[in-house]
Amino acid sequence: MTRTPTPVLEVRDLKKHFPVRRGLFGRRVGTVYAVDGISFALNPGETLGLVGESGCGKSTAGKMILKLIEPTAGEVYLNGERIDGLARGAMRQRRNRLQVVFQDPYSSLNPRQRAKDIVAEPLRNFERLAGPEIEARVAELFEKVGLRRDQMVRFPHEFSGGQRQRLVIARALALKPNVIVCDEPVSALDVSVQAQVINLLADLQKNFGLAYVFIAHDLAVVEHISHRVAVMYLGRIVELADKRSLFANPQHPYTEALLSAVPVPEPAAISQRIVLQGDVPSPISPPSGCHFHPRCPYAFARCRSEPPAMREVAPGHFAACHLRAANVA
Repeated sequence: MTRTPTPVLEVRDLKKHFPVRRGLFGRRVGTVYAVDGISFALNPGETLGLVGESGCGKSTAGKMILKLIEPTAGEVYLNGERIDGLARGAMRQRRNRLQVVFQDPYSSLNPRQRAKDIVAEPLRNFERLAGPEIEARVAELFEKVGLRRDQMVRFPHEFSGGQRQRLVIARALALKPNVIVCDEPVSALDVSVQAQVINLLADLQKNFGLAYVFIAHDLAVVEHISHRVAVMYLGRIVELADKRSLFANPQHPYTEALLSAVPVPEPAAISQRIVLQGDVPSPISPPSGCHFHPRCPYAFARCRSEPPAMREVAPGHFAACHLRAANVA
């Protein structure tokens, strides 16, 4: 009998609603439903790709997991412990288990600090180590991410974009975390450098058993690094499956449209592009029922009035779609 691993990270019905205020007295006139009830679990050594169009709420979800912003509702569990309600002091004691790699490596580094001090900062804040011990740990981290020891004395502007992202990864690894949230970690890099950083993340995962929440919009990158993929649309997860099932047999019309837009590397191959009608609705006034129904070619009356529940339409493959639920039934 195979034992199901205990999730290292679990998110339950997580929501973030931002108030819209106008006028001299800041009167509330609306709400931005940035994240509107998402749930997933992440196992040790696993990568969950979180994908969707710009504005779908994936980066906001990542910030809530990291407690950089507070959720409106929902629960976040790290190693079985609920952390979403923890005060700043209590959360600080758990920061070493949860780290982040941001999109722009230059803006996430202090331009006035040398590289060795940037990587050593979390060690000085969270661990009681002598100067020589910190120096040795930093040198070891540089080697793990493919940087040379002699580069430790450089400033961020003296590194290339890919090297700066390696420096950010080294800082994230310093405290030996369980989970790293990667928020578009390669979108600001050249294509050739992207592959190097992605391969580095994969190697580090194998060596240290890291779990990644990998936020991206590039489906080719997500397919390469992820074990499972969650597709978001207008604040909700509409499909969740292992990458092979999702890319080979998407069950939600939005996922079908996303995958049809991915360029095909074979010139002779024929791809059927699905062009969605209309624009993405505003998160201030999302459509009733299924948020995707105004653009869905298969929408029917139930889609306009009743939000679809996430259902298992195939083993390990979940989709929030009334059409698929009818086919399963």
